[in-house]
Amino acid sequence: MNRRNFSKKALAASFALGIGSHLTAWGKAAPISLRLGGPIYQKYTDPETWIQAVKAKGYRAAYCPVGLGAKTEEIKAYEAAAKKANIVIAEVGAWSNPISPDPEMAKAAYQKCVDSLALADEIGANCCVNISGSKNPVHWAGPHADNLTSETFEQIVEVTRKIILDVKPKRTFFVLEPMPWTYPDSVDSYLQLIKAIAHPHFGVHMDPMNLITTPTLFYRNADLIRDCFRRLGPHIRSCHGKDIVMKEDYYMPQFTEVRPGLGVLDYQVFLKELSKIPEIPLMMEHLPSETEYDLAAAYIRSEGEQAGVNL
Repeated sequence: MNRRNFSKKALAASFALGIGSHLTAWGKAAPISLRLGGPIYQKYTDPETWIQAVKAKGYRAAYCPVGLGAKTEEIKAYEAAAKKANIVIAEVGAWSNPISPDPEMAKAAYQKCVDSLALADEIGANCCVNISGSKNPVHWAGPHADNLTSETFEQIVEVTRKIILDVKPKRTFFVLEPMPWTYPDSVDSYLQLIKAIAHPHFGVHMDPMNLITTPTLFYRNADLIRDCFRRLGPHIRSCHGKDIVMKEDYYMPQFTEVRPGLGVLDYQVFLKELSKIPEIPLMMEHLPSETEYDLAAAYIRSEGEQAGVNL
C-alpha cells in the first residue's frame, strides 16, 4: 500500500470512529476552539456597537452587556445580537454578601442575587455568579473565623436554594465562585454544596487560582486543575482566567494574583481540560487596564496554540 492510499484509508477510519470532525483535510488534528472573553472598554449604546467592540478584541464570549433594571426590549435586543454574532454571554455578576452579619446588607444582597439571576435567565447568560458570602462585618468578601463552619455551610445551602427557587430559572444557572476562606473552598466542599442544594439550576463557577492556598497546590496546580475538571466538569458553567505568584522573601506563604503569563498557573492544562466542555467560556478579570487585558489575551492564546486550542 502506498503512502497516499494509506493516508486516505486512515482518514476514513478516523471518521468511522467518530473523530473526523476534529481532523483537517490532511488528516492532522484540528485545533479545538474555546471562547475567551473579558471586559469591554469601548463605550456602546446599542447592541451593534457592543458586538463590534467584542469582535474587535477577538472575543467569542462577553460579560452581560446590560445592568439590572434594563427593559425587556433592550435585553432581548442584546440577546438577539449575541446569538447572531455567535457570542456567548458568559455571566451576570451578583457580587454581594447574602450571609452578611448585617441584616440590612444581607437583605439587599439577597435581592441583588435574585434580580441578577432573573436577568441572566432573561438574557440567556450561561450563569449568574456570586461568592457565597462572608461573616466579616467590614469586608464583604473577606476572611472570618465563622466562614468555614457547619452552621455557615447550612446557611449558604438555605440562602442559595431560596434564591434559585424564588427566580425559577429555566435556562441559566446560579453558581458560586470558590474562595480561599469561604465555601466552596475546595473540590470536596463544592461537591458537598451541589449535593446539599440539590437543584438542577445550581452549577459551578471554576476559578482554579482561588483554590490555590498552599505551596503544594501552588507548585502542583496542574494536578489541581485536572481534579477540578474531572470531578466538577459536568456542572461548570463559566471560568475565570487569572494567574498567581508566591512571594519568596517571606517565611509564611503569601500568594498574589497577577496577569495571566506572569505566574505559575498551568494554562496549557487549564485550556486542555476546558476544551472537554463545549461552549464554556474563559473570562479574564481583575486587570487594571485595557492594555493589560490585551497582554493577557495574547498570552492565553499563545498557550492555547501550544496546547492545540484556538481562542
